[in-house]
Amino acid sequence: MTFGGAACDACLRRAWLLGRLSGHIEIARRAHAVLPELLALPSSRLLAAVGGTYREEIEAQLARVDIEEQRRKAITAGLAVTCRHDEAYPPQLRDAGDAPAALYVAGRLEALPQIADPDQRTIAIVGARRASREGLEVARALGRDLALAGVPVISGMALGVDAAAQRGALDGGGLSVAVLGGGADVAYPPSKARLHDALLERGLVVSELPPGTSPRRWTFPARNRVIAALADLTVVVEAAERSGSLITADLALRLGRDVAAVPGSVVSPQTAGSNALLRDGATLVRGVDDVLDALYGAGAAPSVPRGAGETLEPQLVEMLDVIRSGHTTIEALATATGDDVSTVLIGLTELELRGLVQREPGGRYAVRL
Repeated sequence: MTFGGAACDACLRRAWLLGRLSGHIEIARRAHAVLPELLALPSSRLLAAVGGTYREEIEAQLARVDIEEQRRKAITAGLAVTCRHDEAYPPQLRDAGDAPAALYVAGRLEALPQIADPDQRTIAIVGARRASREGLEVARALGRDLALAGVPVISGMALGVDAAAQRGALDGGGLSVAVLGGGADVAYPPSKARLHDALLERGLVVSELPPGTSPRRWTFPARNRVIAALADLTVVVEAAERSGSLITADLALRLGRDVAAVPGSVVSPQTAGSNALLRDGATLVRGVDDVLDALYGAGAAPSVPRGAGETLEPQLVEMLDVIRSGHTTIEALATATGDDVSTVLIGLTELELRGLVQREPGGRYAVRL
């Protein structure tokens, strides 16, 4: 099956309305409206619930929406659009009563059928934005090894664990899918522009919001419900007690999906939430084999090609060159490469594991001979 991208007029109109009401939904959320209930409302009732004094004005705008212009805007932004009535729409999203009417998709469109294929297993990896160095490396390694095993990796392209897992999946040559809280054509956070570019080239970026839409606070838990619905198993790597990652895990459980977590220190607030998931029955993850066993069943999982992916990635080659040129601290490396600190830390950890760099006194790094 090739990508259809045949979003119907009604679903495109609903997507336009969601973008138009974004600020109103934000206000409703501050007034403690329940987001899943809002997003499950039909358009007329959603307008009544959040439109306020602007309801009639927005209703009139909705009636005048030029659907062909909406399609042209998507094409101009490099996006295709699928909807609940299109065969390319991932069927697992339909399990949710508040499923997106439309999905704007960028990247390798020919790869979307993998996500829509009911026989294809998928994994979500989520976790702390301010993850520890170990958490970042675990997320990157899981992403890479799952990619090598042929399992698509889904996350939110956020700082920390999300970005590390998606970068790892790309390094492993597999499919990485980013679900964004704003338009799929806009890198968010902006510091992840290079990862966004890589995903457009080798992966997929999806959003339920029209191109150019700026994210708001409510759009992140809304994004999380899409991540949870797309994945057969959600793996949490480092989560505090009050964490967006726990929201994703809870949404997955409500959809009847499985949840797993990587154990962390019992005295660290950073892993209190993920440890609580394990206490409550989540599958314990020590490495990719545990994930694959949970996904396929013990003894039925595909093997990860050992020794695969050992070619040094271009960004690591660049980092080695930058260190050789005298940029030997984390801050100097971030400035010279244009990467954020978390990405630099992931790269340095990988280079250390491969025996190519070593830490020296004063927080400096040197290339090993």
